[in-house]
Amino acid sequence: MKARTILMLALALCFVGVGMCYADDLNIGTWKLNEAKSKIPPGFMKNTTVVYETAGDSMKVTTDGTDKDGKPLHTEWTGKFDGKDYPLTGDPTADSRSYTKVDDHKLTLSNKKSGKVVTSGHIVLSDDGKSRTLHLAGTNSAGEKVSSTAVYDKQ
Repeated sequence: MKARTILMLALALCFVGVGMCYADDLNIGTWKLNEAKSKIPPGFMKNTTVVYETAGDSMKVTTDGTDKDGKPLHTEWTGKFDGKDYPLTGDPTADSRSYTKVDDHKLTLSNKKSGKVVTSGHIVLSDDGKSRTLHLAGTNSAGEKVSSTAVYDKQ
């Protein structure tokens, strides 16, 4: 009985610890695109809503927006901010994504298709945590280098 109580207590502490790791993450929440402050070139994918949430000991990132042709697009990614590639669904241009947490206010990211980087960039959170800016660069289908800056407001 004593061993079982200790085991249950240990498991409870593990779950609390995982929850606390992400509870302070400023990325968690729903973010809406502020088009007036953004610079997204024509033909570039546009995420109008981005949601960060915990998923066990990982993060889940869900986006809704439009593809390069203006058609609806929904993507999902679940993984850790550890620089490793995790599957990305819903994006016709990429099949995996990696995030690296630089500090509490900055993430770097890389989208890949069949192991090759197609876009990369970084996300910077404002000091007050109420806005975030995504700087993204890559190559379009014509082989031209393109970049965008998307500003999001926390909801």
